[in-house]
Amino acid sequence: MNGTTAPTLEHLVRSRADLLLNGWTDRRIANAIRGGALHQIRRGWFIAADERKALWEEEKHRAHVIAVARDSRGPGVMSHSSAAVLWRLPLWGMRLTRVHMTTDAPHRISSSPDVHRHVAALGPDDVNVIDGIRCTSLARTVFDLIRVVPVEAAVAVADAAERQMAARGWEWDLDAVTSWRGGMQERLDAAPGARGIRQARWVSDFADGRAQLPGESVSRIQLFRLGFESPELQVPVDGPGGSRYFVDFGLKCIRVFGEFDGQGSTVMTLCAPGSRWSRCSSRRSGEKTGYAARPSGASHAGRRRTSRPRERSDRGWRPSVSRHPERRPAS
Repeated sequence: MNGTTAPTLEHLVRSRADLLLNGWTDRRIANAIRGGALHQIRRGWFIAADERKALWEEEKHRAHVIAVARDSRGPGVMSHSSAAVLWRLPLWGMRLTRVHMTTDAPHRISSSPDVHRHVAALGPDDVNVIDGIRCTSLARTVFDLIRVVPVEAAVAVADAAERQMAARGWEWDLDAVTSWRGGMQERLDAAPGARGIRQARWVSDFADGRAQLPGESVSRIQLFRLGFESPELQVPVDGPGGSRYFVDFGLKCIRVFGEFDGQGSTVMTLCAPGSRWSRCSSRRSGEKTGYAARPSGASHAGRRRTSRPRERSDRGWRPSVSRHPERRPAS
């Protein structure tokens, strides 16, 4: 067995001083950037282009966060989307161009081209350290994000955070869920006039950490928009030969299962129980291959578009309809 391990992102992000110490010259650095072999994250910080190409967008942003953190001086902490990537939360469909930091300093602070600095009060429980970088706590990060990002991204963040708190393998810790939701409700109640608080309340009520992937979170929003009742999540289904599978959604109201297809768009495959079994994407004991009940001509949840940021109904605030492509590594 090979005892070597792949370098961590922290080791892939290299400073100019580190490169010079290892035999590089400024001319070689400049040539490597021009030739596409080296990517400049920000002034004085670099990552090999081929290493960066293999990263998800969240990990590319985390590399940026690492570089800014190593340059940073003062009391600011990583926050918003920049704290989210440290907590390994998904950021569905978001453009991650600037690092976000928050400080409770009473005086005005300035931002820079690649860093957006916020001024806000930070309580003693609002700050954590992850990978050696100070950032907002998981609860504060979720509270900050679900008020200001598009609803699809907000639900994906809220679902993933709750899952971090409550998932125990394939078991679900209901006490942890109750504690997490209670703490989030207290934050929302304490900020009645905060920007985006109405969306945040809806997202907090809608969130369900049993969603395993951002695409499942977005699919659940789409089912809501189409008028379905809240689906059961991670529904066990008996398969051939005594095997057991888990499908993403169970819709009791119309007696079908639903599975997010994960093929690059927000599409749900709806399958009636008792249908013939065919090879398709599902999960067997947590794996992404297997069989699922999928009849010929299985239906897909549809979509419509709107340019309005929100819809309103007699039931209060509702998320607008939009579509974000499934995130893929950049080419």
